[in-house]
Order: sequence, then C-alpha cells, then structure tokens
Amino acid sequence: MPAKYHIHTQPMPPRHKPIGKYGIVDWREDCSACHNCVKRECAYDVYDKERDRLVNALQYVDYLYECKGCLCCVQSCTKGLLTWETNPEYLKLGDEVWTPDIISSTWFQAETGRIPVSGAGYPGPFCGPGFDSILTDMSEIVRPTRDGIHGREYINTQVDIGRKLTALAFNPEGKLALKSPPIVDIPIPAIFGLLPWHKTSPQLLTAILDAAGKLGTYAFVDDSSLFVHDAAIPYVSGEFVPLEARLAVWPDSPDVVRRIEKAKSTNPEMIAIVSLCLNQNAVSRSLELAKAGIDVIHLLADWHGMTVNSDKPKHITHAVREVHLAFVEQGNRDEITIIAGGGIALAEHMAKTIICGADLVSVDVPLMVALECRICKNCQQGLPCPIEIEDVEHDYAVQRVVNLVGAWHNQLLEMMGAMGIREVRRLRGEVGRAMFFDDLERECFEPIFGKRKEL
Repeated sequence: MPAKYHIHTQPMPPRHKPIGKYGIVDWREDCSACHNCVKRECAYDVYDKERDRLVNALQYVDYLYECKGCLCCVQSCTKGLLTWETNPEYLKLGDEVWTPDIISSTWFQAETGRIPVSGAGYPGPFCGPGFDSILTDMSEIVRPTRDGIHGREYINTQVDIGRKLTALAFNPEGKLALKSPPIVDIPIPAIFGLLPWHKTSPQLLTAILDAAGKLGTYAFVDDSSLFVHDAAIPYVSGEFVPLEARLAVWPDSPDVVRRIEKAKSTNPEMIAIVSLCLNQNAVSRSLELAKAGIDVIHLLADWHGMTVNSDKPKHITHAVREVHLAFVEQGNRDEITIIAGGGIALAEHMAKTIICGADLVSVDVPLMVALECRICKNCQQGLPCPIEIEDVEHDYAVQRVVNLVGAWHNQLLEMMGAMGIREVRRLRGEVGRAMFFDDLERECFEPIFGKRKEL
C-alpha cells in the first residue's frame, strides 16, 4: 500500500499588511490602561498576534486581520471604550463572485495551511447562486472512523489523467491483448491552470511550477522556456511539438486533432489535452473530440465560473454536468478524463465540481490570491500592482501555494469523510451525495407557492 499522502505546510506570513474585515474603534482618551485590559483576554490572541502590525497604527481604528468577530472585547471592556465595525476597505475587495470573505479566507489558508474557522458562526443565507445552490450530504459525519483528517480509514484523493480501457481482452496465452494507453496519476484532484488575466514573470511561473512539483501535480504553462520543467504541461500553440512532455494541452481549433496526431507520431506516450471553452456547443464538441481519440478534455468557463459566448450563461456546474451525462448516455464516460476550470475559488467548489461530473479541476485565480492578490484589476488597466506580484520571492510563493492546497486537501478529506466516501474517483458524478436547491424548491415549495418567477 502506498504511503499516505500528506502535504507539509508551515506558516508563511504575508509581505503586506492584510486588509482585515473587522475594526475595533478604540476611544483611548478615556482609557485608564487598567491591568484587566480585555485585549489581553482575547480568546483568539488576536491583539497579541497582530501587535507588530498595530505598533505603527496612527488611527484609533484597529483593523484586525484575524479578528473572528466574537465581540468579547467589546462586551467586556469595563468602560465601554471599544466599538466594533466592518472595515469599508474590506468591503471593496473583489466582486460579487470573488467576495471579500473568499479572498480573506484564501489569504488565511495560504499563510497558515489550516482550515479557516469563524468564531462568529455562520448567519446564512444557506443557499445562493452557483456553487451555493448545491448542498452536500454530510449524513456520515457521525461515523468517527471516517473522520476526514484524523480518521483511521484511509481516504484516497488520487485521480488518473488519460484515456482508459473500458474492458480487458486476453490472447490465447492468457496475456493482455490490448496495450494500455498512457496514463498519469496525481495525488490530488487538481492541477494549476493558466492565470487568466494577471501579468506573469518567469520567476512567478517557476514558483508555481515548483509548488506543483512539490505537491505531485502539474501546471499549465505557456512560456516555452519552462516546458522542460517536470511539473509543466506545455500549452501548445501553432505546430510546435513537445517531444519530451508526458502531458500537453492544445486550445481547441478546427485542426486540433490533426496537430495532436502529428505530435503523437513522434511522442506516442504523450497524453493530449484539448482545452475547450464552455459554451453552448461544449457537449457536441466534447463528444466529437472523444470520438476522434482525444485523451483528456479541459472544460474552461470564464473566471466567474460561467459559460462564455452565450445569451443565457450557465454556471460551470450545470455545463459540466451536461457534458458528463452526455458521455454517460453514450456509455463511454470512463474512457476519457474531464478537467473543469474557471470560477473555482474554494475547496468546496472542487468537491462540488467533481460531484457534477468532472474527474478533477484546474485552479487559477486562487493561486494569485494566495500570493496576496486583491483582485483590484489594476493590471488589467495597465496600472502598477499594489503588491508587486510579479516580483514575489520564490520560496515565499512556493510555500504560500503549498499551504493553500494543503488546506484545500484537508477540507476535501473532511467533506469526503462526512459524506462516507473513501475514494475521490467515486465522488465523480455522485449526485446522491448532494442536494440541488433548485430541485428542492421545485419539489417542496412549487406545489404550494407556485413556480418561481425569473427576474
């Protein structure tokens, strides 16, 4: 039995002061500096942990990066000098999909490698658009032997990339009559995709590739000088043929099959991936590519997780499910590998995308957020990056990405343990372990209140 896969994380502090969610307004003119100051009694040691960040604070508002919003200090101050408020700068982070909470949570995971927790509880809502419309079934959470991270039962997160045989055939001598196609296995159901809109530099891409190699996975890369990296999946344009690559990815085009056949004629052990934009033709095109012998299909939504070039955009979960079910109906789903990417921001998104039919996911924007990106979009407008992300130090970048994936891996283990699934390959298409809010609403409330009106 192979050794249990474990990602070794270690703290990697941010280079810049993070934008905290909560602020404590401190009316210091009445402060008596008493020995019972509630700041020393913080249950999370937030004030002690952030002392270095607060030492040069000039305002009477302490924006606390790690504050959980438990309000203990506000309630316990004997003079009532502390007031709690939400940081307006925090609310300006990201957008409606990449919310401030997602960005802040990713920063925490990249810094610590730990699963984020909230001392203030979760006030709801319990459903929403996109990934939030899918609820996972955690009914097995009461079984302690399957407790995700610390459980005694091993939970396997390994997945295969490549075309697979659907049946075995043997010759009269009892030997395998068919040659197995090339296949690669990775210990986590995630690879790193191309960064959708950030400026990149060779040192940044090298750090991402080194992080991928440290994790045992791969990363798409479009810089030809880095194609020789062990963790690189060359992104091929034109007639270039990656002679030494185990995997390579081509953007979809009318002649992509011919180009791949040409590449495989010189490197038959290479696994070919076609990156296909998720649009209204994604189902028919995926079936066509699979019939032509393509090993792996990469379904790519936009960075908000929506289909592209469509009058009525669908969320990536719906689009991936349509492709998955089309293959199931044809009876050849197990032959190919489906990678889904775009809009995947949290560990739960990875699990939900796999439930909807993907074998694994590609991760892109979270890698940049792990390096303290604030999704300010300055780079899209040609303005300087406030955190100078192109100039990140190598070791810092590698560890931050490893920490993020380590936290995601632990959350996936927790989710699978709670769902009673010990093998991530079994999670693919397992909608019996999920509830879709649209279905629940249609079955439970529509007979009483009528059909919901589309706005």
